[in-house]
Amino acid sequence: MMTKLSSTALPTSSPLREFTTSYARSRVAVAALIVLLLILAVAIGAPLISPQNPYDLAQLDIMDSKLAPGSKSGAGWTFLLGTDDQGRDMLSAIFHGLRISLGVGVFSTVVALAIGIVVGLIAAYVGGWTDVILMRVVDLQLSFPAILIALILLAILGQGVDKIVVALITVQWAYYARTVRGAALVEKRKEYVDAAVCLGFSPVRIVLRHIMPNVLPPLIVVATVQVAHAIALEATLSFLGLGMPITSPSLGLLISNGFTHLLSGKYWISFFPGLALLVTIVAINLVGDQLRDVLNPRLK
Repeated sequence: MMTKLSSTALPTSSPLREFTTSYARSRVAVAALIVLLLILAVAIGAPLISPQNPYDLAQLDIMDSKLAPGSKSGAGWTFLLGTDDQGRDMLSAIFHGLRISLGVGVFSTVVALAIGIVVGLIAAYVGGWTDVILMRVVDLQLSFPAILIALILLAILGQGVDKIVVALITVQWAYYARTVRGAALVEKRKEYVDAAVCLGFSPVRIVLRHIMPNVLPPLIVVATVQVAHAIALEATLSFLGLGMPITSPSLGLLISNGFTHLLSGKYWISFFPGLALLVTIVAINLVGDQLRDVLNPRLK
C-alpha cells in the first residue's frame, strides 16, 4: 500500500517582516520610535489639540505672563506648563513649536536629499572631470562648519521660514552627495551593471532602475540622523535671533525667549521647550542608530 506524502511549503518571511523583527530586537529603539510617532502626531495635530492658539493675539492676556506651571488665569484657564512673558500657554507654544521645527527639518532634509542623490549619482556614473569638479565643490563646502555657512546665508537673506529652509538645504546636500557617490561607485563595479550595459540599457535607466535602489539603505540612515541635525541647527539659529521670526516661534525661539528669565526663577519658559527639543533629537538619533544596524548587512 502506497501512501502519498503531502509536502508543505516552508513559510518564507517577507523583507518587511524581517526588517520589523530586526528592528524590534532593541527595546530602546522601539521606545524611541513610539516617542517619535507621538511627537509627530502632536506636531501634526497641534492646531486641534492645543488649549490655546499662541499666534492669536486676541487669546493672549499680558496679565497671564510668567505664570508658574499649574496656575490658572482670570478666565479660568489652567496652564499646565505655565506661561511665557507674553502670556502664551507654554504647552500650546511647544506643540506649535514642534510643528514648525519638525516641518522645517523634514522638508529641508527631503529637498537636500534629492539634490544630493542627483549630484552623487552623476559624479559616480559619469566620472572623469565631472566627478572631480562636483566632489571638489562638495569638499569645499564640507570644509566649513555648517553653522557658519547658515549664519552667513541668513545674514544675507534675512529672517523667515523660507530663508532658514534655504540655509538648511545648502548646508545638508553635500553630505548626501558624498554618501551617494561612495555607495554608487561600489554598485557601479558589480556584474549586474555590466550586464545592463551589455543589454543596451540607457544610462538613465541603469542609474535610476538599478544603481539608485541599491544605494538607498545607507541614505535612509543618513537622512534620519540629518533630520535631527537640521532641527538642532534651526533651534540654534533661532536662539541666536537669526532663524524664525517672533511671529512663528519654534523651539529654539521659545528657549531664547525664556533664557533671560532663568536667573529670576522663571525656569519653565526655557526648560520645557528645551526638554521637548532634547527628547525629539534623542528619539530621532536612537531610531537612526537602529536603522543603521538593521540596514547595514555588514553588521549582521
